[in-house]
Amino acid sequence: MTERPVIMVGFVPVAVTSLAQFQPEGSVIVVDEPDVIRKRDLRPKAEEAPVVRELIAWEYQLEGAADAFYNAHPDLDPAAIAPLQEYATPFAARLAERYGLPTGGYGALRILRDKALLRKVSASAGILNPESVEVTSPDEVRAFMAAHPGPAVLKPANRQAALGTRILASADEIDEAWAETTAMDEGVMVPDRGIELRMLVERCVQGREYSVELLVERGRVLFANVTGKDLYPGTRPVELGHLVPADIPDGLDALLRSETERLLTSVGFGTGIAHCEWIVEDGRPYLVECAGRFPGDGIVDLIDRAYRVDLVRSFWTLMKGEPLPEALPARAPGAAAIRFLHTGDAGVVESVAGVEEARALPGVELCSVTVEPGAEVRELRSSWDRIGSAVTEAATGAEAHATAVRALETIEVKVRPARG
Repeated sequence: MTERPVIMVGFVPVAVTSLAQFQPEGSVIVVDEPDVIRKRDLRPKAEEAPVVRELIAWEYQLEGAADAFYNAHPDLDPAAIAPLQEYATPFAARLAERYGLPTGGYGALRILRDKALLRKVSASAGILNPESVEVTSPDEVRAFMAAHPGPAVLKPANRQAALGTRILASADEIDEAWAETTAMDEGVMVPDRGIELRMLVERCVQGREYSVELLVERGRVLFANVTGKDLYPGTRPVELGHLVPADIPDGLDALLRSETERLLTSVGFGTGIAHCEWIVEDGRPYLVECAGRFPGDGIVDLIDRAYRVDLVRSFWTLMKGEPLPEALPARAPGAAAIRFLHTGDAGVVESVAGVEEARALPGVELCSVTVEPGAEVRELRSSWDRIGSAVTEAATGAEAHATAVRALETIEVKVRPARG
């Protein structure tokens, strides 16, 4: 087989589908943790995808894993390497360095993976960060809240999908929140050996939340987008929906883009895609976190729809060291939105209705519910607990948002309390 393979670290079905649009059959190698492959039963899924050449089991989250992989496969000669999951970013960056391929850089990705380290590095470059300290006990959280009156955020320094993040309105909530966040389990998404948990407590910044997606080549921004975010109300900041592009004034849009570019410069980011989250308080963006990978939650699909681009293909072109065939647009000619579904209550699903009616609404491009009668709906604690979504397109952001809201209002999922 003459086609040089591309390596995807972390099995993501939608990413495999995207690669199949422009990669030849048998040209994608997927690397994932042995335990994750087993628990998610990934081998049959890989075998069913003609574009996948091989699924390699490798404990990639361990120190030195990329160098060990390179030594075990020195003649693999990949054309590009990229992470498709948060935990894969340092491994993919180091492996790309070993094979001499474009990358965001191992040093940069190590900083982005560690929220505590990212705060230290970005603050030294003048990026606004909330007051934040690493903590190892509830008493240290209490000390922080005593020194910083007002609500606080307790969250892991090294997790994904809003797992373990809690907003604390008062010190009375600390012990219960600590017990919950430090006992979280990502189940099939992580290896059985577990991942070291480190916790942060921070001042709760008050304002609207946004993310910025940048496609970068050797530090030069080739594409930028600002996404507007809505969160579910309550103590857990799980994302309710996204709007692309964000419906905000040009000045704020430019500020968020420039601050994200400054942030990537501060960590020495090279080539790749970045997804950075911000909260704007009193007109000033405060850094939430930043990832050196594709955004989740359907944001890439929204970007493609709103800007009329193929962001995935552009990304892999850069990671192969090839020039883009044409410049990517600076502005979106349309708008796209996604809205996520949750019942508000935990329990067992009794019935699901209205999905076909929601799909038939003008402007609705995709609509799905992932549970059926008899399935369990869990309390909303992270992105994994949502049970459906609607994707819309429109000429304006307001229209796209309103249609997504209407689509989910058309759907009715009835649940009853689970026994016991």
